[in-house]
Amino acid sequence: MTNQSTIDKLIEMRLTTMADAFRNQLDNPKFREVPFEDRFGMLVDIEYSNRKNNRLKRLIHNAGFDQSEANIIDINYTSGRKLNKDLINRLATCEYISEHRNLFITGATGCGKTYMACAFSMEACKQYFNTKYVRLPDLLIDLETAWTDGNYKKVMAKYANPVVLILDEWLLLKPTNSEQRDIFELLHRRRKKSSTIFCSQYAFEEWDEQLGGGDSPLADAIIDCIAHDSYRINITSIDAEHDRYMWLPMIGVL
Repeated sequence: MTNQSTIDKLIEMRLTTMADAFRNQLDNPKFREVPFEDRFGMLVDIEYSNRKNNRLKRLIHNAGFDQSEANIIDINYTSGRKLNKDLINRLATCEYISEHRNLFITGATGCGKTYMACAFSMEACKQYFNTKYVRLPDLLIDLETAWTDGNYKKVMAKYANPVVLILDEWLLLKPTNSEQRDIFELLHRRRKKSSTIFCSQYAFEEWDEQLGGGDSPLADAIIDCIAHDSYRINITSIDAEHDRYMWLPMIGVL
């Protein structure tokens, strides 16, 4: 078998990076002194790294981040924001994802909730977790359209299946009864199987009112779906004094 034949077969098997690396080995006299096992190991490492990099790029692209440049290392820790760096770094390990826990990121408009959520989810992508970003108003429109088009199950799966889902602008507007039904269905499907990051300008204690409180038959059910085993972060009040409280699982909130 000729070297060109080997290269052609690698390309046919879609091992193009390995084929290019093999060609470079053939053209470089220094590799003639390298044992076969080492040369082959180099080819495998190059192909493996390339596939990992391509997978990461696809995950980031498919996530549809609102702020794709978000990065944990670029979070602003100036004193006025009262951010606890140790807490942020703990969240960046993504252990909450393995435990199927949710994150509540609350704070005033413009405080950086979306950036932080995207930064956490970027770390999730780096660990090859399937991730999705969506504004809650867009999600509700998408599901409403799906009811009409007969694609409800398919569209619901698009949001229910990702391991990490960012719901931005959570409860910015009070949802209608039909929208609450869709929200409950989505969160029920994700419960104890995945992690959801909720970004809201309303504190958690106000969510029940945004859902209609006692006038809504689904308000308690929705809160129950997300409150257990969840962590709360208020961007404007994270500090060492609140660290222990913020990391307690929220059980039996209501």
